[in-house]
Amino acid sequence: MLRKPLLALATLPLILTASPALAAPLLAHQAPLQLNEASTAWILTSTALVLLMTLPGLALFYGGMVRRKNVISTIAHSTAALAIVTVLWFIAGYSLSFGSSGEATNGFVGGLQALFLNGVTPTTAHGLAPGLPEFLWIAYQLTFAIITPALIAGAFAERMKFSASILFFTLWHLIVYAPICHQVWGGGWMGSLGVLDFAGGAVVHVNAGVAGLVCALVLGPRHGFGRDNMAPHNLAFTAIGTGLLLVGWLGFNAGSAWAADGIAAVAAFNTILAAAAAAIGWTVVEWIDHKRPTLLGLLSGVVAGLVGVTPAAGLVDPKGAFLIGLLSGPACYAGAVWLKRAFKYDDSLDAFGVHGIGGIVGALLTGVFATAAINPAAASANVLNQLIGLVAVMAWSGVGTFLILMICKFTTGLRVAKEEEIEGLDYTQHGETIHQ
Repeated sequence: MLRKPLLALATLPLILTASPALAAPLLAHQAPLQLNEASTAWILTSTALVLLMTLPGLALFYGGMVRRKNVISTIAHSTAALAIVTVLWFIAGYSLSFGSSGEATNGFVGGLQALFLNGVTPTTAHGLAPGLPEFLWIAYQLTFAIITPALIAGAFAERMKFSASILFFTLWHLIVYAPICHQVWGGGWMGSLGVLDFAGGAVVHVNAGVAGLVCALVLGPRHGFGRDNMAPHNLAFTAIGTGLLLVGWLGFNAGSAWAADGIAAVAAFNTILAAAAAAIGWTVVEWIDHKRPTLLGLLSGVVAGLVGVTPAAGLVDPKGAFLIGLLSGPACYAGAVWLKRAFKYDDSLDAFGVHGIGGIVGALLTGVFATAAINPAAASANVLNQLIGLVAVMAWSGVGTFLILMICKFTTGLRVAKEEEIEGLDYTQHGETIHQ
């Protein structure tokens, strides 16, 4: 019964290749390659660094924070996100995100000309990065698309069906990530308005954080939430994951200069500085609130600073980056501890508390601290445009995520059974366990 559909799917690339409308030799968003070898080498390195952020970085960071019975299932989410998004990016995600702006519908989503990467050759370059081979541009942007849904998994960890997560990642990439990516970075309306997002504060972190909050609210809390001990099972894993995220984030932020230049250099320094400032800010508030500092707090503060500086990294000077980090740490502590306690929702690993709140703070402060002395693109910076962009991203992500969860609910189902959750998702979902 599946033979005919599979045959049709197998022949689809040939049909697309044969179609002049979908496989033009040189698309509107492409230009002949004028290779910049230094920048190409740096973005090759950055691509590897950002890929490192998901596997093993985020996998270990999240894996260490769950209970031992759910480590494998948590790491599986990061791995599944990598596999699913990579294939989808090749099929349609890249085209929907960075396809011909001439095909965009009111600036909301890209075109279809680059489905299956039609028209891309070793001698083409995307118009946004004329010094890079387009295949490298595609690979670098792919790594951002991979980590975004993987971040969301921190909100529904320890209770979502693996089958539901697969369907969720698939639909979310196409319905939420690709349109928002196009609207901000791919020639869409937010970019045209002047919304500044240097390396993904809105596209990645606010997008993922809001989606995580919606997931947490729809799925409801884990059994025993607020009563049982749900402390991290292995903070050494989380510390190693944080270190990998910190190193990988240099590719995330400095690589977003798309060149080996002075803007990349200031973005790299700002990234490290903001992470350190936020770790201090988080720890000071935690020390006052809980009467003692924790390793988890220090690690969370580092990530909070990385998130906060992401939209601003190549647009602000170090003084701005320091203040963004110093403010992001306490803001994310408030989101991960006080806000969650006040509203009693179970954002398992603080996807919204850190990535959502940190991204919002960083995006707004980008409008305050961005300076043309660092980057000419900052000349258009203002808080109002940043606020408009944030509201739009939050609305698209929130509504889209809710609709996708409803599709999952009535197809795969969302949550594992109570007995399976109590036993642990490692064994009940994957038939594997960690022995110590």
